[in-house]
Amino acid sequence: MPQTRLTSTHAWLDRLDKSRHAMPLLFVASMMETILIPWMLCHADRKWRIATVALAGNLTAATLGYYLGVFAMDQWGDTLVGLFGGQEAYDAFDQQFREDGFTAILAIGIIPIPFQIAMLVAGASAYPIFLFLAAACLARGARYYGLALLIAVAGKAALDIWNRHAKPIGIAGLVLFAVWLWFKLAP
Repeated sequence: MPQTRLTSTHAWLDRLDKSRHAMPLLFVASMMETILIPWMLCHADRKWRIATVALAGNLTAATLGYYLGVFAMDQWGDTLVGLFGGQEAYDAFDQQFREDGFTAILAIGIIPIPFQIAMLVAGASAYPIFLFLAAACLARGARYYGLALLIAVAGKAALDIWNRHAKPIGIAGLVLFAVWLWFKLAP
């Protein structure tokens, strides 16, 4: 990364960090995650607080996503169930999710794929909210505090490590999750 770009990013994050809106903005931006590593790099002394606020923002968004899934199922459940294979297929999926939902939510929450999938499916299948939030807290906590630990251990090299490996790890995780799901749902 060119030095001028890093300096420019650092200057912007310095201005943002001094703003009284910094932590509320982080709370909202945690849904996007892209700002976490640069922010933690520029303000390594606050990396744990940044991770905590990001986790709180993500859990708030997860709760909203969960209830959006509940709402969608209440409003369009019959149509959605018919669209995705009928009541029998839905019942089989629902039972499987009730048995293995915690593991599925953990997997989706840790690997870099959209966590909104877990939010919506958990809500639509009426997975217990407490278990959903516990799995989300564990998974996203591991992710955010893991990033903070990466910053603590690797410093600026963490950005290079993350940029180089995030996509392949995400793809591998998605493939492994799909294989696991296929084996779980296969008759």
